[in-house]
Amino acid sequence: MPDITIVVDCSDADFAHEICVALRQFPDVDAVLPDNQAAAEASYACCWYPHPQLLTRSPKLRLIQAASAGVDHLPSPVFTSEIPLCRVVDDSFRHGMFEYALWGILWFQRYFDRAVAHQRLQIWKCYPQRTAADYHIGIMGLGEIGGYIASQLVALGYRVSGWSRNEKQLRGVDGYHGQHQLEPFLNSLDVLVNVLPLTEQTCGILAEPLFNQLPRGAAVINCGRGEHMVSGDLLSALNSGHLSGAVLDVFPQEPLPQGDLLWAHPQVVITPHMASSASVDIIARQLLENIQRQNQGLPLHRAVNKQTGY
Repeated sequence: MPDITIVVDCSDADFAHEICVALRQFPDVDAVLPDNQAAAEASYACCWYPHPQLLTRSPKLRLIQAASAGVDHLPSPVFTSEIPLCRVVDDSFRHGMFEYALWGILWFQRYFDRAVAHQRLQIWKCYPQRTAADYHIGIMGLGEIGGYIASQLVALGYRVSGWSRNEKQLRGVDGYHGQHQLEPFLNSLDVLVNVLPLTEQTCGILAEPLFNQLPRGAAVINCGRGEHMVSGDLLSALNSGHLSGAVLDVFPQEPLPQGDLLWAHPQVVITPHMASSASVDIIARQLLENIQRQNQGLPLHRAVNKQTGY
């Protein structure tokens, strides 16, 4: 009989199956889906948009791990329970987020957005090349992911500013923090990249008041959470010409519904929540590492502060 029973509760059935296969490669591990009788006896859970009654259906849980860097997709009882909560972050995931952000930055910096639009109209037109040193990038969120993105951009020669809830100091990055420093952070950016965690304070932050504080012609890249963005305000800012474009990877409802105005907007690039993802092997290894640490009475790695939500 396996010593460790893990319930894998994910809204994506294929993803759940892949995680189960990865976990079962380890001895003494039984990874089960929520409809398995053994799920009621599980001591551990690995989740991605799990059932709202996760804690009721598996009442013996001792540790919950989100199969992602964010935890906003977990049901609210998880945050009021005493069960430790961890998340997944690794170098390949952080680098994938950086690659996505860099691609979006280059899309605007090198005028690829205009080149694609001109191709449809058979227009041959070049624009002056802008160097990294003359291009100002703002990163909203300077945690493990945002801090990594900012540092990598600095290494490439970009002018980088960062904004976070609390003060952060990163080499080569102009740091801003708190609501009182949001406007000076925004008012000289060429591109704003959002990788904030989703909390009560950040929900809907990408809206008209923020957009109005960006310079005319700035662009927005959102690879944080869909709920950060007020889509109607973004469309208004694009249609008025205040914003030049947007690259969007996340949406409040996914898949993005057919007929949504964002699909057809000529200044919007839509990607299907593909900025980065941790491999199932990393997810499995990080969960099992924390199970071992918990059993040994050691501090958990990548533990979530349930008060802040990250």
